[in-house]
Amino acid sequence: MKHGIYYAYWEDQWQADYFKYVEKVAKLGFDCLEIACSPLPGYTRQQLIDLKNAAADHGIFLTAGHGPAADQNLASSDPAIQKNAKAFFIDLLKRLEILDIHTIGGGIYSYWPVDYSKPIDKPGDWARSVANVREVGKVAADCGVDYCLEVLNRFEGYLLNTAAEGVKFVREVDVPSVKVMLDTFHMNIEEDSIGGAIRSTKGLLGHFHTGECNRRVPGRGRTPWAEIGAALKEIGYDGCVVMEPFVRMGGKVGKDIKVWRELEPGITEEKMDADAKEALEFQRKVLG
Repeated sequence: MKHGIYYAYWEDQWQADYFKYVEKVAKLGFDCLEIACSPLPGYTRQQLIDLKNAAADHGIFLTAGHGPAADQNLASSDPAIQKNAKAFFIDLLKRLEILDIHTIGGGIYSYWPVDYSKPIDKPGDWARSVANVREVGKVAADCGVDYCLEVLNRFEGYLLNTAAEGVKFVREVDVPSVKVMLDTFHMNIEEDSIGGAIRSTKGLLGHFHTGECNRRVPGRGRTPWAEIGAALKEIGYDGCVVMEPFVRMGGKVGKDIKVWRELEPGITEEKMDADAKEALEFQRKVLG
């Protein structure tokens, strides 16, 4: 099992200097850094190669996360949006291949955050998304990328809210590169049993996010880590576990994640580094 962290733990904007975080997480002892896909379409081929080489030089690998904009919604009822979304993801997957990234996760079957002021057509969106994810998933396979569908809580998404829905959706897509992604924060809200939810994804779990129920780093809340570790071991999960804490308010990140108070008041970057390193040690101990 490999352990990583999402760069946005330290940021208040989704755009960031990934080279800085490659160096930082390597020094902190992580195996991987998860980056956001939003800026990647603006990168030149050389910039992509430079980032890939920087990660390799520091002995880490990269994974990718994405919250699609409304015009990147593979579930949309608008054919023009579906066409744009497929073109976006096909281009993105080719960029991930250049970066030597083999995992992308997120709400990459719909869009994020959902605008609940608009009508919701879950059955229709489900059918459209299955068909379009199937098409995009085949491209992902050609690029050597696992296309991991994150199960989100009801306040952030509506298509996949439970592991059971994630498993059902992935089985309907029926493309080996398309897998389930779970996140302890979302499971804390939606699942009757976190361990049971994990066990239900055996053979289909492609990516795993960790964070406390209060969005702090692992070990600073009431998440049942022993139960989670036992379930991951039981299903033989040996992929990457990426912690995704958010503790700072402000900026686009704070607004989108709905952080309306400083979870760690007056925290400095040095303290955030120390907390991340401590959480990594905790996570390795409880998860393996």
